[in-house]
Amino acid sequence: MTAAEDIQTGRALIEQGAPVAGSMSRAAATVVFEPTAAAVQISASFAASLRTVATEAAAVPVPREQVRAGAVLAFAVEYAATQHRSGRPARTDGWFTARAGSRAPAEDVAEAVVAAARRSTDERRVRHLGYLLAEVACSPDLDAELADRALRLTDDLSWRQLALLAGVGRRDRVPLPMAPLPDEPRVWSEWGAREDVADLQRSGLVDPPLPAARPVATLPRLRAADLRLTRRGVLLHRLLALDLLHDDAVTEALAALALPRS
Repeated sequence: MTAAEDIQTGRALIEQGAPVAGSMSRAAATVVFEPTAAAVQISASFAASLRTVATEAAAVPVPREQVRAGAVLAFAVEYAATQHRSGRPARTDGWFTARAGSRAPAEDVAEAVVAAARRSTDERRVRHLGYLLAEVACSPDLDAELADRALRLTDDLSWRQLALLAGVGRRDRVPLPMAPLPDEPRVWSEWGAREDVADLQRSGLVDPPLPAARPVATLPRLRAADLRLTRRGVLLHRLLALDLLHDDAVTEALAALALPRS
C-alpha cells in the first residue's frame, strides 16, 4: 500500500466513526490527516500517532468494529483539541518516541484503546475511551503500564457503573441521595443496579469496602452519600474524564437503584 493509500484508508476509518461520534468525525479526520486545513489543532506528535493507529485499524474486518475504532479516535481528537486550546500541551518526555526494538508508548496505548473500543458493544463507553487516550498524551505523570491497568479495569465496567463512578466523583458539588440502599431489592432491575455498586466496592474503586459477613442486624445500611472514590477510582475518573459524563446518565443510574435524585 502506498503512502497516499495509507492516508486515504486511515482518514476513512475516522470518518466512519460518525454513527457513534457524530458529524465531528469528518472534522477530526481533517485534524489528523490534513492539519493545515483544520479549524482546530492538536499536537503534531499526537496527530502522527493517531495517523499510525488509524491506518493499522482500517483493516479491521467487522464493519461495526470499524465504526467504533473510528469513533474512539475522533473522540480522542475532540478532547485533545480542547486541551490544546486550554494551554495544556502534549507531553515531551519520550512518549511519542520509538524505543529500541519497539514502538513509541503512544502507539502501544492507542492500539490498546482502539481494541477496547472495538469490544465495547455498549457504544456510550467509546467516547470516554477516546478521552483516556488524549488524557494520557498530555499527562507525563502517567506511563503506559498505568494506562493499560486503567483499560483493564474499564473493560470490566458497564456504562451504568461508569455513571455511578461519575456521580461519586462529583459528590462534593452534586450531593448523592441520603436514603439507604436496599440490600436485596425484589425488583430484578434494581437488584442488578445494587450489584453494580457492590462490584465497584469489590474491585476497590469505591469506599467503603464490602463488609465481612456478619449477622444482618449488625450490618450498617449503605447510602449512596457514603460512597467515595478510592485512589484507583480517582485514576479511572481522571483518565476517562468522567467529569464530562452527562448528568442525565448519572441520574438514570441512581434511578435504577430506586434512589431518584431529589
